[in-house]
Amino acid sequence: MQMMTQPSGVSPIAPYGTRQAAHRAKSASFREAPGPAAGQPECPRRSPVAQPPGLRAVSQAMFQLSTHTPRGVLLTVAALAAYAAPTTAYAQGLPLPPAPVRGDEVGDHLTVTVSHAGRADGTYRLRCHPGGGSHPDPGGACGTLDRRTIWGRDPFSPVAPDGLCTMQYGGPATAYVTGTWAGRPVNATYDRSDGCQIARWNDLVPLLPDLRSPRS
Repeated sequence: MQMMTQPSGVSPIAPYGTRQAAHRAKSASFREAPGPAAGQPECPRRSPVAQPPGLRAVSQAMFQLSTHTPRGVLLTVAALAAYAAPTTAYAQGLPLPPAPVRGDEVGDHLTVTVSHAGRADGTYRLRCHPGGGSHPDPGGACGTLDRRTIWGRDPFSPVAPDGLCTMQYGGPATAYVTGTWAGRPVNATYDRSDGCQIARWNDLVPLLPDLRSPRS
């Protein structure tokens, strides 16, 4: 039998089994690639960006609809998703917009509570500019406050601590005024324990009830 000779310059052909073994060894070398050499920093791995649950649900719904929904409907869903995004942001703890202000809390408004004054006892609400509320004389009360509101003077200021007051007692009546006047908060108490406190009370009549005797 005549044996075939291989031409010169051509690499010998390895048997089939030898080629398979070499292929497996080469694949294993790729799978078991060595890590970085000692002293060399590793390349940091990028962690996935966390997505809020609400936006993640919207994204999944958009992906499912994209394979079965016409283009016009997809545009509508995209618009709704954009509209819902602020709501999702608020649910994640972002600050909400301020609540609307009630109509009776805009401008000058006061609450007057009178005690131990007989028939004048009660809690009254007063609004000025324009006048209104449950106060028995809103026009007169607002007018008194307007006249006593001048630059550098607070109509609700307390009695000066070094003032000279007469030893006069005007009764057990007390009053408590809170609210806003001329853009400033009001928190003032009134009584009739001496001459200075009586005069301070009388200066705000009819905001406070007139408790003076007919002869005074």
